[in-house]
Amino acid sequence: MNENERDEAAAGRAAHPEAAEHPARTDPADPPGLHLARLREHLGRELPGGVMGELTARLLPGGRSNLTYEVSDQAGGRWAVRRPPLGHVLPTAHDMGREFRVISALRATPVPVPDALLLCRDEAVVGAPFFVMEFVDGLGALDVPELRALGADGAALIGRELVDRLVALHSVDQEQVGLGDFGRPAGFLDRQLRRWRTQLESSRSRPTGTLDALHAELGRELPRSQASTVVHGDYRVDNTIFGPDKRMRAILDWEMATLGDPLADLGMLLVYGRRAPLDGNAPVNAATVPGFPTESDLVEGYAAASGRDVEGLAWYVGLGFFKLAVIMEGIHYRHQLGQTAGSGFDGIGELVEPLALAGRAALHDQV
Repeated sequence: MNENERDEAAAGRAAHPEAAEHPARTDPADPPGLHLARLREHLGRELPGGVMGELTARLLPGGRSNLTYEVSDQAGGRWAVRRPPLGHVLPTAHDMGREFRVISALRATPVPVPDALLLCRDEAVVGAPFFVMEFVDGLGALDVPELRALGADGAALIGRELVDRLVALHSVDQEQVGLGDFGRPAGFLDRQLRRWRTQLESSRSRPTGTLDALHAELGRELPRSQASTVVHGDYRVDNTIFGPDKRMRAILDWEMATLGDPLADLGMLLVYGRRAPLDGNAPVNAATVPGFPTESDLVEGYAAASGRDVEGLAWYVGLGFFKLAVIMEGIHYRHQLGQTAGSGFDGIGELVEPLALAGRAALHDQV
């Protein structure tokens, strides 16, 4: 899959995270999308150390794109198994090999990632390519209630870790770790705008004037890109695992990783701190979590530790809001067609306008 296909796949993946038709399962103990008997046979042959006895598994909560399971054997072994969503929309999306590659490459760096153990491209095993990685224990899917429970000092430590680990990621020598061809950095920001605009056009079911205006504003004056780094693509607190000491143990969900402008990650981190409440959750920021760093603290900490110029960060925040609004519009579109599975989609379409307005406001902020 070439760079253009990967960009389009990432946009399609994000815009249709709920696309899933649960196939019939051969065993009631099997979670959706995982055939445990065939998985056990495969892991017994291919996984270092094998497995002991029968497997049990549960689909981990959080995330509506690639699926992650906790898999255990009868000897207490535990692994995380990751596969594409059921019935995904674009055949070139959800590249397990790509995600496995970046995690493997980063394992020897200061960036905390699980140990990547096994990649299987044979769809006959569980119905799709998948990979197996170390199961990382700790505090995951952190949101406002969980962060508040850690106290002001704990929330402050987690905020600082988010910055420090992002700086570490953006300091990785992509050539040295074998990721020099992982993306095509030239024209990264322009391609981001074009790809997400294309996704909006494919999901349009109603006028989206404010979102169109945001896109036009973003396109009038693109910033000069920073030197390229490995970028995560969806960096936020609930894509991480922390230990009891409030130190980050793992960054998860690398499906949108590529080479590009590092300020896109920092901008998206701020978007998730500002965003309108989604699914009934309050945004994680200093106003909702005592002790959590303010935006200024996060930005100044990143700038000081990385040495990068963040003067034009407002544009990247605007881009992040545009992407998130397009995602919501895509979900709304599919819900209108009756193509969503599960509950909680009725109000998704109402989020698009405030997200677009927040993006336009961000462009005029002095971040």
